[in-house]
This record gives sequence, C-alpha cells and structure tokens, in this order.
Amino acid sequence: SAEASPSVVFENIDRCSPDCLQILLENISGLTLDADFTVELIPEINVAVATFIKSIDTEEFVKQCLQHKRVRELKMTARLLESTQTIKAENLPDSIFPDYLRVYFESTRNGGGPVSNVQLFPEENSAIITFCDHKGNA
Repeated sequence: SAEASPSVVFENIDRCSPDCLQILLENISGLTLDADFTVELIPEINVAVATFIKSIDTEEFVKQCLQHKRVRELKMTARLLESTQTIKAENLPDSIFPDYLRVYFESTRNGGGPVSNVQLFPEENSAIITFCDHKGNA
C-alpha cells in the first residue's frame, strides 16, 4: 500500500484569514506551526497546503478536519495532496539552462530525485520538471 502524503490541501479558504487557518489547524491536529507543520497559501486559487514535518496519520487528520464544526461553517474542504511526477518552477532567471535545473532538482539535499525531463518556457521564465518517480518532488 502507498504511504499517505504528508501534505493536506485546504480549498475554499477565502472565509478564513491565514492566522485563523493556522490556529484552526493547530487546534485540530494538536501540533505547532513551524515546529510540526508548515502552511503554504496559494491565494490565486483559494487554496492552502499544510505539510506535516512531524509524522502523523494524514488520512485521519483529513477526516477530523471534514468533521470539525469550524471547517464546515467556513465551507472549507480538505484532502490529501496527490503525488505527482511533474512540478512547475517559476520566476527563473533569463540565463537558466536545462542542465542546471536538472542537476538542481536531482540534488537529494534539495529533496529532489532523478529527473527524466526539463522543458523550459523562456517567455514565462518557467520550466516543467518531470521526475522519474513521484518521490523526488519536494
């Protein structure tokens, strides 16, 4: 069986300020922001991603969130972040080379793994990096 993702996606977060969301997640999990988990806000798509540094049962945490009174009142949803083999790197310098990105994202120190493909989009200063498996996409 596959190991559950350490990351949980919260959707429809617009009714909850970032501070409120962080406190809510601390209350539900019993854990501490920064020491036990991080939260990344993606306001463009009304989403936040909580990534647990401390090992917890994220599937059980999602169930607790979906049953929590405040989460339901705020009409937020929670689900495990799907594993992916592809990421998008943005805000890259104009002078970036595909080989540099490949070496950077293959670095285990950076949480990476074997890269199978790098596709540059110079007009957007971005690139799509595809890993050989979903574990190298930190």
